[in-house]
Parts: sequence; structure tokens; C-alpha cells
Amino acid sequence: MVMVFYGSNGKSNPVSMENKVEHQIENQITYDIHLPSDLGTLYKVRLGLQSLENNIFQLSLRHFKIQNTSTLDTFSLTINKTLPLSPNGDRWIEFPIQWPLKEAFSVVTYHLTVFSRNILNERNLVHMTACIYGTHGDTGDRSLLQSLQNVQQEEKNESFLVIMEAVDLGELEKIVLLISSKTDCRLDIKKLHVQEAAKEHPIYVFEVNEAFSLNANKPKIQREIPRSFVIREKKQKNDIDNNLNKEGNQVKNLTEYTIKVYTGDKRGAGTDANVHIILFGNEDKSEVFQLSQSLEHQNPFERGKVDTFKIRTKKLGSLRSIEIGHNGKGFASGWFLEKVEITDAARNAMQCFNCNRSVVQSIITLYMLFSF
Repeated sequence: MVMVFYGSNGKSNPVSMENKVEHQIENQITYDIHLPSDLGTLYKVRLGLQSLENNIFQLSLRHFKIQNTSTLDTFSLTINKTLPLSPNGDRWIEFPIQWPLKEAFSVVTYHLTVFSRNILNERNLVHMTACIYGTHGDTGDRSLLQSLQNVQQEEKNESFLVIMEAVDLGELEKIVLLISSKTDCRLDIKKLHVQEAAKEHPIYVFEVNEAFSLNANKPKIQREIPRSFVIREKKQKNDIDNNLNKEGNQVKNLTEYTIKVYTGDKRGAGTDANVHIILFGNEDKSEVFQLSQSLEHQNPFERGKVDTFKIRTKKLGSLRSIEIGHNGKGFASGWFLEKVEITDAARNAMQCFNCNRSVVQSIITLYMLFSF
């Protein structure tokens, strides 16, 4: 069993329930937990089973109590739940912390609907989780294929509903998908809808429109899906339905670019700063993309490493230059960039942008070196 504590300034790493206090009372276990001092005021706890195996025992939880040993502020809650919540169901529960003179968030049941083309046929061999992020925190990684509801399957399209409980997330901002498979397969995901179970609106729409090629010998695929738009009223839903064909054409006009970033093999070459990029073609320029989810490494831009990123944007024509830079934040923000290679999937062309210097400015401009 592990816990994650959320504070006004961030969240803790998963805390393993191992450091038990001596002289236990029957049916009661006490733990000493040391949390970072800069976590801020705690506002929620996520508690769950770390194991992903199905043959684990059930854990019955009756009561939870936490006390700040410095201020002696105390919070207690009657839970009366058993993990997993159902056979092959969610292995996590969340609850808000109510401190004296402070208003607590409520627990919300969220409906996440997945629209796809072939996931249901592969679900026994695929493991897929989603972490929903909002202005009030995140849900952590929740399984999408363990306990499906409202399954609809047609010849080409399908959808299924996943129900999860979480402390109110506020305005939803993004979803991070994590996908792996026990065999070679291809999953085609169209979009995700998230809404509160008790409300018809708002509906948060996350467009994916990507086919994921999975291999048992490859690492898990991680994708960060930003919010596309929000349907806030019923009449707005009708407007969205009327524009589906138009949006479909817009999606077809998007081009996928594969970006390979080469960090130099020099002392202090890596960076922990947030890196962004803009692509310029002879027809148009792209929006600003944050290069945060490397396909190879959890921590991108380390010394001597190559990180690959995939983006989708409007057709830019033949690439002429790029702007790349970082925000200068984080420990060791200096960065020695060797080069950037960008492959245009639609044109089957690769452009190389040479740098071979330290990126200390917020933005530098690189021009095409060669292509093939």
C-alpha cells in the first residue's frame, strides 16, 4: 500500500507504508511519515495498492487519521471501503483533508469515455492507464481496461466508459496516456471525453487521433494529450456535432513531424529546463511546442543522449528554420545542443539543423543544413 499527499505547493512522491510505529493496537496500524517541508498545506490524499497483479488480497479500510506532530492539527475520516473497489477494478481511492477553519474540496465521480477503433479486441493483452490533470492536481495513473462499462462496438468505431473517483480536479487541462502490450499490436485512439457523472456539462474533449504501434520488447508509450475544447452547454454540443466533418478535414490536414534532439557529450551539457520549439516552413509556421515527453527517456536532454518527440501541426511546406530555446529554470539549466533533426512524415523528408553550442538565450534560430 502506498500514499501520495497533495499540498498547496505540489505533491509528494509515493510513500510506502513500511515504517510502522511499535506497540500497535489491534486492527490499527500507525506510521511515521516525513513529508517535504515545502509541500504546503495538505489538501488531499491518494491511497492505493501498488501491485498491478490480479491475485492480490483485498484490503479493508475503515478509518484514517493524520496528525501534524508539530502543530498537533488533526484530521480524521471514516472510509469503510475495500481495495480493489471491485473485481479487477480501481486500486486507488482519494479523499480531501479537512483542516480547522479551511474549506475542503469534494469527491467527484468522473466519467471518462474512450473513442477508438480496435482497443476492445486487444484489451486482454494491453495495459493502458490515464492520468487526468486539472487546476487542483491529478488522479495519478488509473487503469482504463480493467472494469469497462457502457461498451459500444460497431464495425469501425467503438467506445467504452471508465468511472473513477477523485477529489475535485478543477478545470481539466490535459491527460497523460501510458500504454504497453504483451504482444505486437496497433491501437487506434480517436479521442477522450471527461465529465462529472452528476453533470451533463461541461464535457472536456481531448483529441488524440493517433495509431499507436506497440511491441512487447519496447518501453511503454507515453503521450501527453492537451485539452482540445470544452462543451459547456447543450446547444454547444449541437454546434460541435454540426462541425464534426469540418474538424475531421482539419485533422486530415495536420502533418506529423518527428523531432530528434541531440544533446552534446560534454561536461554540463544536459539541462533540466523546459525546452520549446517553433518550426518555420516556406508556407507557414507552427505554434510553440513544449518538448517534454521524450519517447526514449523519462528525463530528456541529458548529456550525450538523443531524445525523440512527435508533434502534429498544420502543413508548413518545406522547413527552412526553427527556433528552439528554454526557460532557464531548474537546476543546471545550461544546455549544449549539438543538432536537431526533423522528419516530415507527409513529405518523407528529413532536415538537419546544426547548432554545436550552448543554448543560454531563451531562443536561438537555426537554419537548415541539409535534407534527404
